[in-house]
Amino acid sequence: MIAPIVVGVVAGFVGCAYLVLRPPPPKVCGSPGGPPVTSPRIKLSDGRHLAYKERGTAKEEAKYKIIISHGFDDSKDFNLPISEELLKELQIYLLSFDRAGYGESDPNPKRSVKSEAIDIQELADKLQLGPKFSVIGISLGAYAVYGCLKYIPHRLSGAALVVPVVNYWWPCFPTKLARESLKKLLFQDQRTFRIAHYAPWLFHWWLTQKWFPSLSSLEGKMDALSRQDIEIIKQLSEAPRDGQEKVRQQGVHESLYRDILVSYGKWEFDPTDISNPFPNNEGSVHIWQGYHDKFIPFELNRYLSQQLPWIHYHEAPDAGHLLIYNASLCEAIFKELVST
Repeated sequence: MIAPIVVGVVAGFVGCAYLVLRPPPPKVCGSPGGPPVTSPRIKLSDGRHLAYKERGTAKEEAKYKIIISHGFDDSKDFNLPISEELLKELQIYLLSFDRAGYGESDPNPKRSVKSEAIDIQELADKLQLGPKFSVIGISLGAYAVYGCLKYIPHRLSGAALVVPVVNYWWPCFPTKLARESLKKLLFQDQRTFRIAHYAPWLFHWWLTQKWFPSLSSLEGKMDALSRQDIEIIKQLSEAPRDGQEKVRQQGVHESLYRDILVSYGKWEFDPTDISNPFPNNEGSVHIWQGYHDKFIPFELNRYLSQQLPWIHYHEAPDAGHLLIYNASLCEAIFKELVST
């Protein structure tokens, strides 16, 4: 009598655990019961779709073609403080897109650093941008740019990583520096990134459970924001943000959670494995870092740039994580990319 009861209890526990740990299926745009498709999209070779948005000079007339990879919990519709007039003066064609699982782009259950780079390459080819283009990656969206530098360097004419994500387990970082930098974060964020790295199978449960605090940014906490970032958030809140309601519409796991899993999981390469994509100075690579960034400690990106001397490192002394929304810095990022 006891054995069947034990087996039943164990089976029930395993079944419950499976349901708790398993993410719900995404609500794919354009599918029955899913959100409608309202943006232009291209179809990738694996059948997925990417939604995109174009700005600036017409691509047929542009001197510079730049693809921008948005950050965490954002989309192609985010408002960069750069005017159409300046884009046309600099002869820039600007292409933004919803990364996999965000907005109106189909989820990719196999999303990786490499897959994001291949998505960018296919997007450029489908829109006939030509053999070369530049890329800009913001925050967590910068891992796509690292992927481009590693896997498709021959397609690049330039790259900018703006407050780029750092993986605290990259082998290139001295153990002490990585440990001390991680400890600068809020304890709940430290714990969340450790779970993403060491126990990714537990991650969905961790971010949906209510017993312990998980990721501070998803809880709306201001503790992890610098004074500069709080000021920018106040400014952004005064203007409507078109398309923001679409960011998570296909499900938080395929957009937000998978983004963190890729960023802080185990990479196929270390950034110091990347070779200079422009040995003859035919292009340039830049890192832009805010000194007061409380999300991405400046010490790590400063150290990384010292190990890769072909990267142009720009440290803004009075900026935080949201430096891209500072109009003068935003313009400087674009001007530096096209001028060098």
